[in-house]
Amino acid sequence: MKRYYVYILKCSDNSYYTGFTNNIERRFNEHNYGANKDCYTFNKRPLQLVFCTEFNDVNQAIAFEKQVKGWSRKKKEAIINDRWEDLKKLSECLNESNHKNFNKKEL
Repeated sequence: MKRYYVYILKCSDNSYYTGFTNNIERRFNEHNYGANKDCYTFNKRPLQLVFCTEFNDVNQAIAFEKQVKGWSRKKKEAIINDRWEDLKKLSECLNESNHKNFNKKEL
């Protein structure tokens, strides 16, 4: 059975890079050794693999990678630190205009 991986790298500038691969060791080495000078991580080495999760279905892996790429830094750090339970709270809208935060007394 083929395996697919979604991973997060921590870059030397403390930014995160999220990717997808079918061979995590090969792909991490490509990033770390600068195999592609056009890659986001090329000028941000050395890199640290801080998160990796495995999938048996390529479509699920691709969907999860896209989802994580759209997440805030705090949400990425929650899964890096194995705090999946924090994701719901971190997804809540905190804008004053949100119906949950709307104060009728201010009208």
